Amino acid sequence: MKVTILGHGAWGSALAIHLCQSHSTTLWGRDPDALENIQRERENKLYLPGIPLPDNLILSTHLNEALLSAKLVIIATPIASLRSLLEAIHPLTQVPIIWACKGFEPKTGYLAHQIGLEILGVDYPCAVLSGPSFAQELAKGLPTAVTLAAKNIDLAQELMRELHHPRLRLYASEDIVGVEIAGAMKNIIAIAAGLSDGLQLGHNARAALITRGLAEISRLGVAMGGKSETFMGLSGLGDLVLTATGPLSRNYRVGKLLAEGQRLEAILKSLGHVAEGVGAALEVMRLANQYHIDLPISRMVEALLNEQITPQQALLSLLNREPKRES
Repeated sequence: MKVTILGHGAWGSALAIHLCQSHSTTLWGRDPDALENIQRERENKLYLPGIPLPDNLILSTHLNEALLSAKLVIIATPIASLRSLLEAIHPLTQVPIIWACKGFEPKTGYLAHQIGLEILGVDYPCAVLSGPSFAQELAKGLPTAVTLAAKNIDLAQELMRELHHPRLRLYASEDIVGVEIAGAMKNIIAIAAGLSDGLQLGHNARAALITRGLAEISRLGVAMGGKSETFMGLSGLGDLVLTATGPLSRNYRVGKLLAEGQRLEAILKSLGHVAEGVGAALEVMRLANQYHIDLPISRMVEALLNEQITPQQALLSLLNREPKRES
């Protein structure tokens, strides 16, 4: 099967490296200079340094050319680019589209499937790929397991069978809302976990933050129509644990560096990658107000990112809450 991946960042490149073992794979990017460097070096030195690109991986900056004869399109860009890409490719192809974007669209606050619904329509074959997956590890061939969710479970299972591999195990779901909410909110909790570690509060505190953070994700996700079991799966608990404990996590590093006294603007500039939790925090609090749901950790992170409180005050805001039943 010919697969076209849009987005030559870390995740898009990692997926391309993996998929070209079993499929004819093209990796597209909009930056000709960057693609030329990657083509010449046969390595994405900016996002996946030290990992060579397979000889059979095709690189392209021409969208029409990249989509030609493709049977599946995977969009692996930040969610801010999803709308423009869907608008560009919709007239060119009618094949299934998988997006691997997490978070909320800036300005509209839409989740990825809401953008897809607006542009592609209700019956277009599309799905979301999400779960605990550091790009560097997949690119190195280390085992990874993720969730593939589509409104049509038959489509999810069909795509799962096509892409399933011993080193990239896929599990089908029909809970797009739950998968996307979990993928967006886990980044906020990861910032809180990084903050806790940066303040040297210990493993007990981090475990408590992750556990109570999962409760917040489930609370909002179920209110929005997600299934409670989704949040106990790979795209929920699995992704949260990885993002809130792994040093490769950008969002975790944001929290840790904030605790060390660095300013958010300087942190984001130094990362060189998008930290989705920064943009997601404000949108999650808007949804919390809309659904009348208490999300104390998310609220604390949002106030910290907006410099309304210091890291120490953020800690006190959680510790000083009234005791309550766990569930």
